[in-house]
Amino acid sequence: MITNVRKIAATLLRESRNRGIYYSLIMNLSQVIGYLRGGINKLIYARNIRSSIFALQANSRIEIFSRHAKVVIGKFVFIRKNASIRVDFTGELHIEDKVFINDNCNINCVNKIFIGEHTKIAPNVSINDHDHNYKGETDQHLIKGEVIIGRNVWIGSNVVILRDTYIGDNAVIAAGSVVKGHVPASTLFLNKRERSFIPYAAANQ
Repeated sequence: MITNVRKIAATLLRESRNRGIYYSLIMNLSQVIGYLRGGINKLIYARNIRSSIFALQANSRIEIFSRHAKVVIGKFVFIRKNASIRVDFTGELHIEDKVFINDNCNINCVNKIFIGEHTKIAPNVSINDHDHNYKGETDQHLIKGEVIIGRNVWIGSNVVILRDTYIGDNAVIAAGSVVKGHVPASTLFLNKRERSFIPYAAANQ
Protein backbone atom coordinates (compact mmCIF):
# COMPACT_ATOMS: atom_id res chain seq x y z
CA MET A 1 0.00 0.00 0.00
CA ILE A 2 2.74 2.45 0.98
CA THR A 3 4.66 1.58 -2.21
CA ASN A 4 1.58 2.34 -4.35
CA VAL A 5 1.05 5.69 -2.61
CA ARG A 6 4.68 6.59 -3.26
CA LYS A 7 4.34 5.68 -6.95
CA ILE A 8 1.20 7.81 -7.31
CA ALA A 9 2.85 10.74 -5.51
CA ALA A 10 5.95 10.46 -7.72
CA THR A 11 3.80 10.37 -10.86
CA LEU A 12 1.81 13.44 -9.81
CA LEU A 13 5.00 15.34 -8.96
CA ARG A 14 6.55 14.45 -12.33
CA GLU A 15 3.41 15.54 -14.19
CA SER A 16 3.22 18.86 -12.34
CA ARG A 17 6.83 19.57 -13.31
CA ASN A 18 6.25 18.72 -16.97
CA ARG A 19 2.79 20.22 -17.47
CA GLY A 20 2.65 22.85 -14.77
CA ILE A 21 0.66 22.58 -11.54
CA TYR A 22 -2.49 24.25 -12.92
CA TYR A 23 -2.77 21.97 -15.98
CA SER A 24 -1.93 18.89 -13.93
CA LEU A 25 -4.79 19.72 -11.57
CA ILE A 26 -7.22 20.16 -14.48
CA MET A 27 -6.17 16.85 -16.05
CA ASN A 28 -6.40 14.89 -12.80
CA LEU A 29 -9.74 16.50 -11.88
CA SER A 30 -11.09 15.42 -15.28
CA GLN A 31 -9.93 11.86 -14.62
CA VAL A 32 -11.48 11.79 -11.13
CA ILE A 33 -14.80 13.02 -12.55
CA GLY A 34 -14.59 10.29 -15.20
CA TYR A 35 -14.18 7.60 -12.55
CA LEU A 36 -17.13 9.05 -10.60
CA ARG A 37 -19.29 8.94 -13.74
CA GLY A 38 -18.27 5.31 -14.26
CA GLY A 39 -19.38 4.52 -10.71
CA ILE A 40 -22.71 6.27 -11.24
CA ASN A 41 -23.40 4.24 -14.39
CA LYS A 42 -22.57 1.07 -12.47
CA LEU A 43 -25.20 2.06 -9.87
CA ILE A 44 -27.79 2.91 -12.53
CA TYR A 45 -27.40 -0.50 -14.17
CA ALA A 46 -26.53 -2.47 -11.04
CA ARG A 47 -28.29 -5.60 -12.36
CA ASN A 48 -26.43 -5.53 -15.66
CA ILE A 49 -22.93 -4.18 -15.09
CA ARG A 50 -20.15 -6.06 -13.32
CA SER A 51 -17.03 -3.95 -13.12
CA SER A 52 -13.99 -2.76 -11.26
CA ILE A 53 -12.94 0.91 -11.36
CA PHE A 54 -13.46 2.47 -14.80
CA ALA A 55 -13.68 6.00 -16.19
CA LEU A 56 -16.42 7.43 -18.38
CA GLN A 57 -15.66 11.00 -19.44
CA ALA A 58 -17.99 13.85 -20.41
CA ASN A 59 -20.95 13.07 -22.71
CA SER A 60 -20.06 9.39 -22.90
CA ARG A 61 -22.87 7.04 -21.99
CA ILE A 62 -23.75 3.43 -21.41
CA GLU A 63 -27.30 2.46 -22.37
CA ILE A 64 -28.73 -0.95 -21.53
CA PHE A 65 -32.18 -1.80 -22.83
CA SER A 66 -32.80 -5.33 -21.55
CA ARG A 67 -32.70 -7.06 -18.18
CA HIS A 68 -30.98 -9.97 -19.93
CA ALA A 69 -28.05 -7.86 -21.18
CA LYS A 70 -24.66 -8.11 -19.45
CA VAL A 71 -21.69 -5.77 -19.35
CA VAL A 72 -18.35 -6.75 -17.79
CA ILE A 73 -15.72 -4.01 -17.47
CA GLY A 74 -12.24 -4.74 -16.13
CA LYS A 75 -9.81 -2.67 -14.08
CA PHE A 76 -8.85 0.85 -15.15
CA VAL A 77 -10.76 0.89 -18.41
CA PHE A 78 -10.76 4.47 -19.68
CA ILE A 79 -13.51 5.72 -21.99
CA ARG A 80 -13.03 9.26 -23.28
CA LYS A 81 -15.58 11.85 -24.40
CA ASN A 82 -18.72 11.39 -26.54
CA ALA A 83 -18.56 7.60 -26.67
CA SER A 84 -21.80 5.63 -27.00
CA ILE A 85 -22.12 2.07 -25.68
CA ARG A 86 -25.47 0.35 -26.25
CA VAL A 87 -26.36 -3.19 -25.19
CA ASP A 88 -29.73 -4.78 -25.91
CA PHE A 89 -31.57 -8.14 -25.97
CA THR A 90 -29.24 -10.86 -24.61
CA GLY A 91 -26.10 -8.94 -25.53
CA GLU A 92 -22.87 -9.59 -23.62
CA LEU A 93 -20.17 -6.95 -23.75
CA HIS A 94 -16.80 -7.76 -22.17
CA ILE A 95 -14.13 -5.05 -21.91
CA GLU A 96 -10.99 -6.41 -20.26
CA ASP A 97 -8.44 -4.63 -18.03
CA LYS A 98 -6.76 -1.38 -19.13
CA VAL A 99 -8.61 -0.97 -22.41
CA PHE A 100 -8.54 2.61 -23.73
CA ILE A 101 -11.45 3.89 -25.85
CA ASN A 102 -10.99 7.31 -27.40
CA ASP A 103 -13.46 10.08 -28.31
CA ASN A 104 -16.61 9.55 -30.40
CA CYS A 105 -16.53 5.75 -30.47
CA ASN A 106 -19.70 3.65 -30.86
CA ILE A 107 -20.16 0.09 -29.58
CA ASN A 108 -23.48 -1.60 -30.36
CA CYS A 109 -23.98 -5.05 -28.87
CA VAL A 110 -27.00 -7.36 -29.13
CA ASN A 111 -25.18 -10.70 -28.95
CA LYS A 112 -21.46 -10.75 -28.07
CA ILE A 113 -18.55 -8.33 -28.18
CA PHE A 114 -15.24 -9.06 -26.43
CA ILE A 115 -12.34 -6.59 -26.22
CA GLY A 116 -9.09 -7.98 -24.80
CA GLU A 117 -6.89 -6.30 -22.21
CA HIS A 118 -4.53 -3.45 -23.11
CA THR A 119 -6.31 -2.84 -26.41
CA LYS A 120 -6.26 0.78 -27.61
CA ILE A 121 -9.09 2.18 -29.73
CA ALA A 122 -8.61 5.50 -31.55
CA PRO A 123 -11.32 8.15 -32.15
CA ASN A 124 -14.44 7.59 -34.27
CA VAL A 125 -14.35 3.79 -34.24
CA SER A 126 -17.62 1.85 -34.70
CA ILE A 127 -18.02 -1.75 -33.49
CA ASN A 128 -21.22 -3.68 -34.29
CA ASP A 129 -22.05 -7.35 -33.73
CA HIS A 130 -25.17 -7.25 -35.92
CA ASP A 131 -26.67 -6.02 -39.17
CA HIS A 132 -30.18 -4.83 -39.92
CA ASN A 133 -32.10 -7.45 -41.88
CA TYR A 134 -32.82 -5.10 -44.75
CA LYS A 135 -33.38 -7.95 -47.24
CA GLY A 136 -36.11 -9.44 -45.08
CA GLU A 137 -34.83 -13.00 -45.62
CA THR A 138 -36.08 -14.02 -42.17
CA ASP A 139 -38.66 -12.63 -39.77
CA GLN A 140 -35.89 -11.36 -37.48
CA HIS A 141 -35.28 -7.61 -37.34
CA LEU A 142 -31.51 -8.10 -36.84
CA ILE A 143 -28.90 -10.56 -38.10
CA LYS A 144 -26.73 -11.28 -35.07
CA GLY A 145 -23.07 -12.27 -34.95
CA GLU A 146 -20.12 -11.56 -32.69
CA VAL A 147 -16.93 -9.51 -32.51
CA ILE A 148 -13.85 -10.85 -30.72
CA ILE A 149 -10.87 -8.53 -30.34
CA GLY A 150 -7.73 -9.97 -28.77
CA ARG A 151 -5.17 -8.58 -26.32
CA ASN A 152 -2.97 -5.56 -27.03
CA VAL A 153 -4.67 -4.69 -30.31
CA TRP A 154 -4.32 -1.21 -31.80
CA ILE A 155 -7.36 0.04 -33.75
CA GLY A 156 -6.82 3.24 -35.76
CA SER A 157 -9.16 6.18 -36.26
CA ASN A 158 -12.41 5.84 -38.24
CA VAL A 159 -12.33 2.04 -38.34
CA VAL A 160 -15.62 0.15 -38.75
CA ILE A 161 -15.72 -3.39 -37.32
CA LEU A 162 -18.62 -5.52 -38.56
CA ARG A 163 -20.27 -8.66 -37.19
CA ASP A 164 -18.45 -11.99 -37.25
CA THR A 165 -15.02 -10.40 -36.97
CA TYR A 166 -12.15 -12.01 -35.04
CA ILE A 167 -8.98 -9.99 -34.47
CA GLY A 168 -5.95 -11.79 -33.02
CA ASP A 169 -3.64 -10.57 -30.26
CA ASN A 170 -1.19 -7.75 -31.07
CA ALA A 171 -2.82 -6.95 -34.42
CA VAL A 172 -2.91 -3.43 -35.83
CA ILE A 173 -5.94 -2.18 -37.75
CA ALA A 174 -5.02 0.74 -40.01
CA ALA A 175 -7.05 3.95 -39.87
CA GLY A 176 -10.15 4.05 -42.05
CA SER A 177 -10.42 0.29 -42.51
CA VAL A 178 -13.66 -1.69 -42.69
CA VAL A 179 -13.08 -5.05 -41.00
CA LYS A 180 -15.05 -8.27 -41.39
CA GLY A 181 -13.74 -11.80 -40.96
CA HIS A 182 -10.51 -13.11 -39.44
CA VAL A 183 -7.44 -10.94 -38.78
CA PRO A 184 -4.49 -13.11 -37.67
CA ALA A 185 -2.48 -12.24 -34.55
CA SER A 186 0.52 -9.92 -34.88
CA THR A 187 -0.44 -8.65 -38.34
CA LEU A 188 -1.24 -5.27 -39.90
CA PHE A 189 -4.69 -5.07 -41.47
CA LEU A 190 -5.03 -2.39 -44.15
CA ASN A 191 -8.32 -2.17 -46.01
CA LYS A 192 -7.46 0.05 -48.96
CA ARG A 193 -10.54 1.14 -50.86
CA GLU A 194 -10.25 2.70 -54.28
CA ARG A 195 -12.41 5.66 -55.17
CA SER A 196 -15.32 4.86 -57.42
CA PHE A 197 -17.79 7.25 -58.97
CA ILE A 198 -21.28 6.34 -60.16
CA PRO A 199 -23.15 8.81 -62.38
CA TYR A 200 -25.90 10.48 -60.36
CA ALA A 201 -28.63 9.43 -62.82
CA ALA A 202 -27.52 5.78 -62.76
CA ALA A 203 -27.38 5.74 -58.96
CA ASN A 204 -31.00 6.87 -58.75
CA GLN A 205 -32.53 4.54 -61.30
